[in-house]
Amino acid sequence: MAHIRSRKHPAPSHLLALMAAAMPVAVHAQEAEKTLPAMTVTADVDVPFKAEKSANTKFTQPLLDTPQTVQVIKKEILQEQGAATLMEALRNTPGITMQLGENGNTAAGDAFSMRGFSTEGATFVDGIRDLGAVTRDVFNVEQVEVVKGPAGSDIGRGSQSGYINLISKLPQAGDINSASVAVGTDEYKRITADLNKQVGDNLAFRLNVMGQDADVAGRDYVHNRSFGVAPSLAWGLNSPTRFYLFSQHVRQDNVPDGGIPTVGMPGFYNAIDEVRGAPKVDRENFYGNHRDYEKVDADMVTAKVEHDFGGGTVLRNVTRYGRTKMDRRLTGINAITAANPADPSSWVVAQTRQGIDRLNEIAANQTSLNMEFNTGAITHTLVTGLEFMYERQRDDNFCTTKGGTRNNCLTAQTLVAPTINLYAPNPAVELSELQKTGAYTDGNTTTAALYAFDTLKLSERWMLSGGVRFERYRTSTESATVTAAGALVQNDNLRVSDNLFSWKLGAVYKPATNGSIYAAYAKSLTPPGSASFALSSSASSANGTDMKAQETVNMELGTKWELLDKRLNVSSAIYRTENENQVSLVDAVTNTYAQQGKTRVDGIELSAVGQLTNFWQVSAGVARMWTKQLSQYGTAGVQSSGVRWAPDLTATLWSSYTLGDFTLGGGVRYVSEQKRVVTDGTNLATENMPKIPSYWVTDLMAAYKVSKNLNLRLNVYNLFDKEYISTLNNSGARATLGAPRTAILSANFQF
Repeated sequence: MAHIRSRKHPAPSHLLALMAAAMPVAVHAQEAEKTLPAMTVTADVDVPFKAEKSANTKFTQPLLDTPQTVQVIKKEILQEQGAATLMEALRNTPGITMQLGENGNTAAGDAFSMRGFSTEGATFVDGIRDLGAVTRDVFNVEQVEVVKGPAGSDIGRGSQSGYINLISKLPQAGDINSASVAVGTDEYKRITADLNKQVGDNLAFRLNVMGQDADVAGRDYVHNRSFGVAPSLAWGLNSPTRFYLFSQHVRQDNVPDGGIPTVGMPGFYNAIDEVRGAPKVDRENFYGNHRDYEKVDADMVTAKVEHDFGGGTVLRNVTRYGRTKMDRRLTGINAITAANPADPSSWVVAQTRQGIDRLNEIAANQTSLNMEFNTGAITHTLVTGLEFMYERQRDDNFCTTKGGTRNNCLTAQTLVAPTINLYAPNPAVELSELQKTGAYTDGNTTTAALYAFDTLKLSERWMLSGGVRFERYRTSTESATVTAAGALVQNDNLRVSDNLFSWKLGAVYKPATNGSIYAAYAKSLTPPGSASFALSSSASSANGTDMKAQETVNMELGTKWELLDKRLNVSSAIYRTENENQVSLVDAVTNTYAQQGKTRVDGIELSAVGQLTNFWQVSAGVARMWTKQLSQYGTAGVQSSGVRWAPDLTATLWSSYTLGDFTLGGGVRYVSEQKRVVTDGTNLATENMPKIPSYWVTDLMAAYKVSKNLNLRLNVYNLFDKEYISTLNNSGARATLGAPRTAILSANFQF
């Protein structure tokens, strides 16, 4: 729970005694001089939800004067909401939606899109790309920064719609300790601790830990368990040279969820009349198997050195190694078979077995220099940097439908196309354990990049800012496949390398010290293999070695204002984003593809973050998008003009009010319908689940400050128990529903 903190402290007893002894002297002084000079007492204002600056050193100005849409989600709002994961944190910004996956496959870890484009490969921690199929926890996160619009100059390749940057908690001066214990419905149990200890003048140690064990609300058998620890050391806190050594280690042991059949839901279609009109399945039904599991090991170690030369000049170097390992077996579902349409109890649904054995690695070194200087009457705030990075992803392949070893994976000797009862699934059914075939895909990208950002203060009213990034990258993919006879074939290695040049330019006009009006233009590039480093020899694949990089251009016009004595930030922006060089079928007869496709997204965003009064906090945002594909044709030569999973309207609101020791708060989220079928001329009446219907969700919070050391908080999620589809797979056969009404009671300690 957030409070206004005063810098005033009660006077100690020895100070009171000294004041009493000095009173006679004060009396004589008053007699000598009856009139005392006027004195003004000021105190720093702490606005819990509102951030003044980004922690990203590539931003040269405060957020108010940054010509781009940047939202900072601070830890105070995450604490009020009881948010535990990155996806829960991102509910505080509009324009972001979650993804499920393709047919039998379910996306692993954080999978989402932003402003109409997939963004799952653009998650960063402290400015360094974070790889791995992991559901990210925020126990070690100071704040989440959402940067919208193409950002190639910031982060390099693959940044059509922006990126997410998580800022880690680091040691600081003083002893600041807190802990939280939470219990809730669905066997929810979570404990976190944040311990910061200063040792001497310059040394500090910080330890963040997390443990969670919970069922998934509204689901049978589905269970999540995780543990995390993040130790960190800092030397030289009060000196010009500071050194930080910090790491984070997360272990997850989950039962994955492939969702439920969409039968009976609005929009469901089946050629059989009886199935088309059948009732829904029980939302708690588990269509997986008792052998399903998901184990994730995620580790990263970071060393950071920074030195102040004075006069605003700071040199930094950051080195990181990260490794994430996912081992997963999931049983999903697909088509319904009704051999006897008159007997629903005999209907079955096909099961699909999915195996993931994935290794992600990253090694990075970044050196940057921040400077402030003048050239004549122009003030510069300059950032230059050099980055070296190695990224890798290896996936081992499995027999996904028949089980067995490589030699019999493609034969009829083993289990084929398992099914399970539609309305009474039995997870105890024995299925063949998935076996590795020996086939694999192992790709990596090495990058060397130079960048520079500068803001030129031309006058008190005008600023010009820009950024450029030049990078040389090389992507290499090794792979092996299995023939129909069971032979392992080593494929030719695929390689591609190129130079990329990304840039952005912005102009800021300040009609007042508390406001700005800006215009910005940016260009980014997405070369083949950007996301998974898996190049392809296919002429129809965007990852083909002969493909050019996709180009993304963004134009944005906006304004930002600090109101109510700088307690409230309001902003608005209109933008257009165009991504071209997308692969499209140009001749269905000859099966010829070309990079002529383009996606255009026009939008407007409004936001307000901060305080309305000393006791009333608010964070609100609304985004309206118009998405369209141009010259994009599918396998049948039919044009697709819409963009999947891109809602026209999204909105989010969270507000809380403190009255004495009580704080009441709540929020609502709205997502308009999301289209699955976007092909022109399609008869939606004969398409299964052509869209995800729109939905509202309401949450509530109440907190009580028992003492200065203890705070109790109750969070109720989905207050009105709204049933809604959270994600839908690409075929429309299965869906995951949003969590029903749940509650969590937390005890938060300060010591």
